[in-house]
Amino acid sequence: MASSSPVPSVENMVAEARRAFQANFGGQDPEVAVCAPGRVNLIGEHTDYNQGFVLPMALPLVTVMVGSRTPDQNVSIVTTTETAEEPRRVDFVLPKDNQPLSPGQPSWANYIKGVLQHYRAQPLPGFRAVVVSSVPLGGGLSSSASLEVAVYTFLQQLCPDDGDKVAKALACQQAEHTHAGVPCGIMDQFVSVLGSEGHALLIDCRSLEATLVPLADPSLVILITNSNVRHSLTGSEYPSRRRQCEEAAAILGRSSLREVSLQDLEDAKGRLDSVTFRRARHVIEEIKRTTEAAEALKRGAYQEFGKLMVESHNSLRDHYEVSCRELDQLVSAAMAVKGVYGSRMTGGGFGGCTVTLLEADAVDRTMQHIKEQYHGSPTFYITKPSDGARVLNI
Repeated sequence: MASSSPVPSVENMVAEARRAFQANFGGQDPEVAVCAPGRVNLIGEHTDYNQGFVLPMALPLVTVMVGSRTPDQNVSIVTTTETAEEPRRVDFVLPKDNQPLSPGQPSWANYIKGVLQHYRAQPLPGFRAVVVSSVPLGGGLSSSASLEVAVYTFLQQLCPDDGDKVAKALACQQAEHTHAGVPCGIMDQFVSVLGSEGHALLIDCRSLEATLVPLADPSLVILITNSNVRHSLTGSEYPSRRRQCEEAAAILGRSSLREVSLQDLEDAKGRLDSVTFRRARHVIEEIKRTTEAAEALKRGAYQEFGKLMVESHNSLRDHYEVSCRELDQLVSAAMAVKGVYGSRMTGGGFGGCTVTLLEADAVDRTMQHIKEQYHGSPTFYITKPSDGARVLNI
């Protein structure tokens, strides 16, 4: 029988980070501990940078950061996460007089450097820290935003800012733009900051208003299936999709595709090449699907919600072309099981995870069927909506 991967408890992760801190920093104990969650997006993919709606939830999978301030400007950070051919420790000196903190090697440290650069209270002290994460890398569950928000939350304990949560999310997004080279939307950082246990979060990415959508029905399960096909969004595909959307909006004379109706798009079909037309069609229809899905969830209309999830996946596969054979296999296998409401790829695409909404008593047979049908080696996580970033007891 297939089984899900256990989600490490935050307490155990703090203990692991504390041991690593002692081992790397002369037996000293860290003084601060924080965590920030990854996220799964239930529906609303590639709509955030088009100023549309998204419906993510924060996960019990988190990044933990422990550490202490130092009396100088030296920064030393250790990660326990396996990274591809890179050192797990980085040391650097915080620049003086508002000089920029440039990205470099190892690449995982650029997310941290970006947050230091864009942190909203300066000057920052030096510090030593250890990072531990249960969010799978390259799985489409936003390990990067989880790290960024954890770092920002850690810095708030050393050098408090004004506590503005939306501004915090925006600073972390800016860090990813400037130091990781990924022109991401605001969703990942936003839900990592503002997630709430028992709720999904409907985010208007234009106004940055968020609405809590209850998702605590004990008869429901949110199953995440990791294809274990790794993706990297720093390649050409993600920026090219964003550029195509911006080109479509510009041709239509609008600031974003949020302001374009399907009729507007049809009327302009002759002015758009076929690929750009398909990209824009996905975004426009996906924005509408997302608001409809949030309403369905509020009513407990799970069949309707599931239907919208499948429509979303098909559009990501056919119109946005960011799915892959493995993700299509996982969705197809899940949808063949009785008790499954809906399933779709989640995240940027080209690998990573699917998210499936199903009846609690259908979990075991769904995981077993997926394992039998999928050509790869899937990893399963049984999840529930969790809280956003928080300070922990050390």
